[in-house]
Amino acid sequence: QVQLVESGGGLVQPGGSLRLSCATSGFTFSIYEMSWYRQVPGKERELVASITSAGGSTNYADSVKGRFTISRDNAKNTVNLQMNSLKPEDTAEYYCNAVKRPGWPYAASVYWGQGTQVTVSS
Repeated sequence: QVQLVESGGGLVQPGGSLRLSCATSGFTFSIYEMSWYRQVPGKERELVASITSAGGSTNYADSVKGRFTISRDNAKNTVNLQMNSLKPEDTAEYYCNAVKRPGWPYAASVYWGQGTQVTVSS
């Protein structure tokens, strides 16, 4: 059974830091690209950061560049998101995502976690 379990969310003051973790099981973690997305009510889910399967390449939304860092541990099947200099606009539900794209004609495999709430407020 595939599981992605996020943790580390909470309430933090502007300028503070949080570290999100996603513990996974039930699939071959090391061959999946991992990402963090976030969503606020009434808006579409947006990509925050992603990391390739071997961890050699990362990608960030412009709004978080220089403040957030994504990392993964393929031995522990976990992916983390270190969030520094948090702003009120970072408030959202954060979701862990795993995707494998084997290429045509095969469909991609996509898994989602349940989310963890991050609230940035004074």
